[in-house]
Amino acid sequence: MINVTILPITDLKTKPGTPLARIMNERLARFATELQTYFQKQFVDEKHCEDLVVYLGYNSTYSVRWKIVNDVPEYIQDRVAKRCGNLGFIQWKEFDLYSYRPNLQY
Repeated sequence: MINVTILPITDLKTKPGTPLARIMNERLARFATELQTYFQKQFVDEKHCEDLVVYLGYNSTYSVRWKIVNDVPEYIQDRVAKRCGNLGFIQWKEFDLYSYRPNLQY
């Protein structure tokens, strides 16, 4: 069985106490939970990969973007890309570890 982890990533530049930031962070956490549940069901019999880690975050226009951050087989990458694309998420082309941090509070 594959261990699926979907982590919402929040922007450090926003003020954490503002209502918009709270709503957007809750929305992102909900998307992460739903996506994690979906992929756990999809990959229940997967034996070629031990872990799938995906980061979800927002771009500057508040579109949800995603990025796989570990090595997985190409067919898993394709299934993640298809599901995220169907949800309207865009692929995260760049990743700056110094600007973003995981939001581990659900």
